[in-house]
Amino acid sequence: MTSLETFRNVDMLEISNHANRSMLKLAIDHMASMIPRLVLALWLFSALVSAQLSSTFYSATCPNLQQVVRSAMTDVVRQNPRNAAFILRLFFHDCFVNGCDASILLDGTPAFASEKFANPNRNSAQGYEIIDAIKARVEANCPATVSCADVLALATRDGVALLGGPTWTVRLGRRDSLAAYQENANRELPAPFSDLSVLISMFRDKGLTPREMTALSGAHTIGQAQCSQFDDRIYNDRNINATFAALRRRTCPPGGSSALAPLDGETPYQFDNGYYRELVARRGLLQSDQALFNGGSQDALVRRYSVNGAAFARDFAAAMVKMGAIRPPPGTPGEVRLVCNRVN
Repeated sequence: MTSLETFRNVDMLEISNHANRSMLKLAIDHMASMIPRLVLALWLFSALVSAQLSSTFYSATCPNLQQVVRSAMTDVVRQNPRNAAFILRLFFHDCFVNGCDASILLDGTPAFASEKFANPNRNSAQGYEIIDAIKARVEANCPATVSCADVLALATRDGVALLGGPTWTVRLGRRDSLAAYQENANRELPAPFSDLSVLISMFRDKGLTPREMTALSGAHTIGQAQCSQFDDRIYNDRNINATFAALRRRTCPPGGSSALAPLDGETPYQFDNGYYRELVARRGLLQSDQALFNGGSQDALVRRYSVNGAAFARDFAAAMVKMGAIRPPPGTPGEVRLVCNRVN
């Protein structure tokens, strides 16, 4: 081999080694640049996992939680079956506004207006003191451990079951909000005058399907409404049973009043599928009730629930689990309140 060939071979080897070193450096630099992203991704995944609700969330920190809540709800429902409806409505109205974070339980402060005085809740939402009392019992057993939002979720399930309705596994681990959202409550809670398209849209905004909306509306199988919420229906609507309208007019004058009527006149204190039978008979009390059965997309499902209580119970329970998992927007701070009507 000539000197020139030897030089060329050495030169090519150096070039090859240099190229390999360059490629290795690029690979190392690329891996180094990826490490922060990987760390961030792993942190986000860990945070997501830790933020998931779990039925065993308090198994170690408050093992008697569910028995404490169930005992308290048994007492209050025995005193007045309407208390179950009060708590169920609070849970709905809480989850629909900024997620299930107990913001509805907060009294107002100079920093924010209370949701208790939002239009859908003013002079109608009740049961706040019941949750306060249950929370006090929980605090006595497990101080500074269980959120008010979780107490409300458990109390809701137990109230439904105590009136003969379905039960379900409540996933726990919610945090309590640091503020209330009155303006959101005014915007985001369905009105008793809403038509079907509005109802479907508002529930869809919360990640709930039309089927789930129709199942969740079955919560109106218990509870009552004020005359001012249904006077227009009983005096002006055509899709209403005439005998039913005449009956309601006896205690509800034109223009409305605070007089009450049951949402389900068939079995007002039993959680069953009677509500849907009332809709099929054109005896829905609210316009938003009868909208579910008025020649629209939910008619077939309403008919099914009206004759199949097991199907309703199953769908209602599943929809409650899904609604109960609505979370506040990412990054929203939270805490475990010691008293439900004020932040710590």
